[in-house]
Amino acid sequence: QVQLVESGGGLVQAGGSLRLSCAASGLAFSNYAMGWIRQAPGKEREFVAALSWRGGNKFYADSVKGRFTISRDNTKNMVYLQMDGLKPEDTAIYFCAADPTTHRIEEGTYDYRGQGTQVTVSS
Repeated sequence: QVQLVESGGGLVQAGGSLRLSCAASGLAFSNYAMGWIRQAPGKEREFVAALSWRGGNKFYADSVKGRFTISRDNTKNMVYLQMDGLKPEDTAIYFCAADPTTHRIEEGTYDYRGQGTQVTVSS
């Protein structure tokens, strides 16, 4: 059974930083692209970032480029999202996603998703 478990969310002031982590199990992790998506209150789920199975190709939503950094550790089955320069509009539940391709994570048709972790940015 595939499990993706997010952690690291919390309350932070605007301009601050958070690092989200996602622990994956039950899948051949190094064969999967990984990513992050988010859903703000009253809004649709949206793509945040994704990276290829080796981590060589990274993709970001325009709204987070230059502020967020996605990375992975295939020895630990972990994926991370370093979030700097946080803004109130980054407030959302952040979900970890897994799929064989980054494209499907970007378009929202990924195979697996975690339960999410809440990020709240105060102004």
